[in-house]
Amino acid sequence: MARVPLLQLSDISLTFGGDPVFENLSMVVQPGDRLALVGRNGSGKSTLLKVMAGFIEPDKGGVVSGPGVQVGYMEQEPEMKGFATLGDYASSGLHEGELYRVERAGEGLKFDPARSVETASGGERRRAALAKLMAEAPELMLLDEPTNHLDIEAIAWLESELKATKAGFVLISHDRAFLRELTRATLWIDRGMARRNEQGFEHFEAWRDKLWDEEDTQRHKLNRKIKSEARWAVEGISARRKRNQGRVRALQELRDERAGQIKRQGAAAMGLAAAPKSGKKVIEAHELSKAYGDKQILTNFSITVQRGDRVAFVGPNGVGKTTVIKMLMQQENPDSGTVKHGTNLSSVVFDQARAQLDGEMSLWDSLTGDPDMRVSGKADQIMVRGMPRHVIGYLKEFLFDESQARGPVKALSGGEKARLLLAKLMAKESNLLVLDEPTNDLDVESLDLLQELLDTYDGTVLLVSHDRDFLDRVASLTVAMEGNGTATVYAGGWSDYQAQKPKVESPKESAKSKSNKANVKRDAQQDKAKVSFTEKHRLEELPKVIERLEAEIAKLEEFLLQPNLFTEEPLKFSKASDALVERHTMLSDAEEEWLMLEEKAER
Repeated sequence: MARVPLLQLSDISLTFGGDPVFENLSMVVQPGDRLALVGRNGSGKSTLLKVMAGFIEPDKGGVVSGPGVQVGYMEQEPEMKGFATLGDYASSGLHEGELYRVERAGEGLKFDPARSVETASGGERRRAALAKLMAEAPELMLLDEPTNHLDIEAIAWLESELKATKAGFVLISHDRAFLRELTRATLWIDRGMARRNEQGFEHFEAWRDKLWDEEDTQRHKLNRKIKSEARWAVEGISARRKRNQGRVRALQELRDERAGQIKRQGAAAMGLAAAPKSGKKVIEAHELSKAYGDKQILTNFSITVQRGDRVAFVGPNGVGKTTVIKMLMQQENPDSGTVKHGTNLSSVVFDQARAQLDGEMSLWDSLTGDPDMRVSGKADQIMVRGMPRHVIGYLKEFLFDESQARGPVKALSGGEKARLLLAKLMAKESNLLVLDEPTNDLDVESLDLLQELLDTYDGTVLLVSHDRDFLDRVASLTVAMEGNGTATVYAGGWSDYQAQKPKVESPKESAKSKSNKANVKRDAQQDKAKVSFTEKHRLEELPKVIERLEAEIAKLEEFLLQPNLFTEEPLKFSKASDALVERHTMLSDAEEEWLMLEEKAER
């Protein structure tokens, strides 16, 4: 028996007074679907969700939901007018017996129902909107960047809830780890078309690249055919005019077909230019302590940040990650302890609140009005990494249309605002880059490019992020802030931190451990050769460590094979060579440790 779709869109077309956002777009959402909705920033993902939710009427086409199907939508900027508290908003429309769901979601998502709507931050409003949606439990959930403003613990809670739900959902997110865990199919919005792949996000990039390769092949064949037909038209049409008018018309149709093809948007031309090198020791913090009233942020925290380090700060929202970075940057004083900066520091800051962007200003004025980018006597030029550039040309490198240049910043999507801020920062030379939640709203391609730039950036990076995949790709050190003033430094990214941190037993595990204490002691005396719990955990983790090191070695070896690298970039060559020797040593140690533990486990 055929399933009744939860939602069906038929030949949807939509414009906002300019080029079409969608044209003749059709799609179906079936019961149980777990769809990743992906596409470039500005491709219309959020707009499509609003069409599906009924908030935007298409110019033509139909949107039909299944009989009795409730469609729930979590928007990026929820309207809360008329509600006194976040709890009032989240509970609206629910029956008395359903209110416990709001409380449960509030605990998982960490929002305070008693918080006044007027004083609530944008992140708190979004968490309340997400709690409302989860409490309503509709048959179809439309989720627009639900992990924005969530810490890793709350993301894990939401991930668990969505894994357990029987509802269908369509999900927009920049968090690749989140998408990989949850989705079973992918809907790709590309140049106004919707393409569906019956595989989750994990397979998206391979599928996308295959389609692009096929598209390039077809375009190449079409160009060859047009060239061949055009040659015939020039050489043979005069002798056989009447008999071949159909062929002439066919040539024109081929040309029309090529003209009608929408050119694929390239990647943003992002770039980072390092200022003259800083000293080898960038930041030295000793015995830092900080508290706000009864809330302890740090207690006797020390860290030395060396040139080239990528230091990630992780922990729950409100634990004080941004405060710690401000202390390290000497923008805020600790209660006790000292912070010393190395020589020749030149820093730029990507702030989480995007405070450097004025929503009322145009994109043009946002760039030309920046004192660090202004070119004297040139109203249409800006200084980009020491060279004057035309405003429009530079904006196009970050994928903005000329028509957007005079429009207000507030009209941009979240991802476009992030790209604009990156455009401002990347115009300036630096050797210390501070990134506070840079991944929010960026599309997959922009995230990949940003990660590649950070890999080759000849400076130091301080990073705050809840994106586990991005942390693994970028961080060389992770500072875990777990509350009560505790901050611990671990080598590597998020996965390395998870592997290294001490295991905390649950009450159930602790009780079981105590009840078996005598047996454990006796077993340990009987067989000292058996692996301990810690060793067993390490044995399970070592293959991943070895695989990561092998990948890093391959990447470094490929980098060092570049022609003229030694003569043109001797410092980069030296740094990569040192890193390669270090990785080989680490790999050898890891392999020896694995062999030793494996032999011990088999005894």
